[in-house]
Parts: sequence; structure tokens; C-alpha cells
Amino acid sequence: AAAPAPLLALALALRTLNCFLVQTSFVPDEYWQSLEVAHRMVFKYPSPAAAPRNYGYLTWEWTSRLRGYSYPLIFASMYKALQLLAKDNVQLLIWVPRLAQAVLAAFADVKLYSLVQHLENSETAKFVFFCQLCSWFTWYSCTRTLTNTMETILTIFALSYYPIKGSKMGNSYKYLALVAFAIVIRPTAVIPWMPLIFSHFLQEQRKADLILHNFIPVGLVTVGTSLIIDRVFFGEWVLVQLNFLKFNVLQNLGRFYGSHPWHWYLSQGLPVLLGPHLPFFVHGCALAPRRCRVLLLAVTWTVLVYSTLSHKEFRFIYPVLPFCMIFCGYSLKHLKAWKKTAVSFLLLSNVVPALYTGLVHQRGALDVMSHIQQLCRGSQHSQPSVLMLMPCHSTPFYSHVHCPLKMRFLQCPPNLSGSESYVDEAEVFYSDPLGWLNQEFHNDTLLPSHLILFSVLEQEISSFLTLRGYEKTATVFHTHVPQGRVGSHISIYRRKAEMNY
Repeated sequence: AAAPAPLLALALALRTLNCFLVQTSFVPDEYWQSLEVAHRMVFKYPSPAAAPRNYGYLTWEWTSRLRGYSYPLIFASMYKALQLLAKDNVQLLIWVPRLAQAVLAAFADVKLYSLVQHLENSETAKFVFFCQLCSWFTWYSCTRTLTNTMETILTIFALSYYPIKGSKMGNSYKYLALVAFAIVIRPTAVIPWMPLIFSHFLQEQRKADLILHNFIPVGLVTVGTSLIIDRVFFGEWVLVQLNFLKFNVLQNLGRFYGSHPWHWYLSQGLPVLLGPHLPFFVHGCALAPRRCRVLLLAVTWTVLVYSTLSHKEFRFIYPVLPFCMIFCGYSLKHLKAWKKTAVSFLLLSNVVPALYTGLVHQRGALDVMSHIQQLCRGSQHSQPSVLMLMPCHSTPFYSHVHCPLKMRFLQCPPNLSGSESYVDEAEVFYSDPLGWLNQEFHNDTLLPSHLILFSVLEQEISSFLTLRGYEKTATVFHTHVPQGRVGSHISIYRRKAEMNY
């Protein structure tokens, strides 16, 4: 039985609302590994002297061939369609990819419902669906243009075709193709699927057939497609998934972005992701039938594998959150007297973190972009230019401006050369902001027309701002919990007109 149409309508309406109620930034990858790359793939600007050329910015992961073009290509197709329809205004470039992600998320929610309905019954399925819809972290992440989001959505789709014992929906070819696509987009997608694929292999009678007719063809087609797409855009043959694993696992260079203790996912990661669902997840694990143990194994295995890597983030274990929701659904169904109380508790306790993280926390990084967009309609006399004196990749870039404005931010690639004395530009700047500015702009003609910085930096460089004729034109709220170099507000400074000439 297919999921009822009203459920799909509800999911679509809710995820569309979800999309518009998330106006904050989460992590730089949301833009820099998807929309920025897509923008550069599609948009050219006519350079006065030569042929039109693409403009945009590719981070070091792209120049080092660690990322593949398969995922940005999805957004590039949307951008191309908007361009052909002459509708490529900046608001549509920002919202269309997000809305597409929201629609996919809604279909994934309904797939999760169908899966549990087949395994159990409609009642359990409804509770799982409810848990999935009211999860604050899913609300926070499912409409973002993150590879982790797409990995999670594909994982739910794949799970709905996975041959769990007792399921009539199993389709080896479909689930393997979806898993393979997830691995192409984000190679770490292989982690939660290792125990599931291994378990499937063990219970399969015709093992040779499974390898010859499913594993090998699916693997060849997806790797082949990925190779061809990357060949087109890189201009050379490159297996990015191999480079990605070499860099992140073998060389462990991810630790450049911070390292955490081994128990971080157990003590913080999973409890924060589950939030108010945590007690129901624990209760559900004790109740769930034997055939669901493979899902619990996948969750445990994923958390353990990620715990061995020094660089840890909440979003890395996001793909196993839907698995956890299945157990939460079992828990709710088995609560007799407390069912209504539990449902009300989950709904109310998830609303606050969902709305706060979606509408308030870290919103300045996106709000400041609307101020920069206005510079595109700059005066004829002087070409505006922007310098972001913030931790690198604090804001999106051309995908949220959509004009070839001269923009610059502080660079921070990891130590790829292996040099002992390596220090990135952002570190050099923060160790002596005034010294860096005076050295960089010893000549007034080099000065940018606009500076964007976090409020914590203002005091330190105030003498430079006054001396060079900068005045504050706007202050944008960013967060209630400023930390280190990230301030509570973002300030925009403009160089006074008479100083420009």
C-alpha cells in the first residue's frame, strides 16, 4: 500500500514552511560545497578585454580534487533553467535550491512512513512519521543545501527498498543504486551502510548472483557516471572519492578544523541531535523487534566509526537520525497511559529549539548578504569592493550576491604543502589585525570601499578605521552566544565618498 496522499500533502506543506522558517547559517559547506560551485559552473560575465568567463570562487577542496561535481550539478541545472528563463535574480538563486531540498525531504518523510507501515502497521508508522516531522534537528537541517542533507534523504529512500526480514518492499538493485549515489555525493555515506549491506549479503542465498548482478553493475555505473561528470568539469580524469578518503581518513587532515575527544558523539553529538527524543529512543531500542536490530547496529557502528576520527561535527551523524526515529515511534506506540502526554511533550519541546536555531541563531551571516547585494547597483564612478575581515567562509559568497562584485575574504586552506612554518592568512591576520591591515593597505588606492567584520574586532582596529575614513553604515544581529572571533553582531563599514578620490 502506498502512503496516503493527505500524508504527502501534509509533509510537503510542512517542509515548505520549514524551508522559509530556516533563515540562519549552519556550516560553510552549505554554500561553499554546493551553491558557490554551481554558481561558478553556470554564470559568466562579459570581461571587457576577452571572452566571457565564469566568475565565482572554488575552495581548496576543489583545487585539490577532493570533491566531485555530481552534487553541485543538481543546483547548476536549476541555475541554468532560471538563466534560460531570464529569471536568475538573486532571491530565486537562494530559494529555489532550498525549496527543491524541502520537496525531497517531504518525499523522504513519507517513504519512512511507508517503510514502517510495511514492517509493522499504520499505527506505528504514524508515530514514526510524527517523530520524524517534529525532530528539531531534522527541521534545522533538512532544507539546507548540505551534502549531509542529501546523504540523509538518499539513505531514507534506500532504506525503503532495503530487504529487512519481513519486508515485501526489498529491491536490491534500487537500494544499492541509491546508496551508491549517496556515496558519490559524500563518500562517508558508506559508513552507515556497511553493516546493512554486509547483513544483506549474509542472509542472501544466491551470493554470487548478488555480487554479479547487483553489486558490480551498480558500482560500475555510478563510478563511471561520477568519473565522466568530473572529467567534464575538471578537464581531467580524477577519482575524487579516493582523494576524499585519503585526505580525511588516511592523512587525517580534517583535524585542522578542530579535534574532539573520542566520546564526543556519545556525550554530546547524539544526545543533541535526538534532543527531547532521547528517552524515547532508548525506550524504543528495548522494545523494537529483532529484525530492527540491524538498524540499531547501523546507528552504533556509525557513531563508533566517527568517534575514531578526530574532527567531529553534529551533521556527520545526521544520516542515522531517521533510523533513530523508527525506534522513537515504537516507543510512543507502546506507551499506554502516557501516550498523549508524550506526544504533546515532543511537539512543544522540539518547537523551541527548531524555531530558535532556524530564525535567530547565526542569522547575521545571511542577513549581511542583502546589504552586499545592494552594492551591485553601485555608482558609475567608483567600483565598490568588499573585504570580509571574519573567520574564513563565515558568509556565503557569489551565490548570494549574483554579480561580479570585487569581494575578498581571509583565506584558510590547511597545510597542504607540509611546511613546518605554515600559517594561513586568517591566522596571520588575527595574530596582529592592525599590522596586517597597515601592511596590506600601505597605499590608499588599494583600500576596499566596504569592510565587513564581527563586532568583537571593532575595538582592536578602530584606529585604522578612523584614520582611513571608514564609517559604520549598518549593524546586523548574528548570535546570542558569541565565541572567540565570532561576535554577537556584524558591522558594515563604508569608506567616506570624499576619501575615495
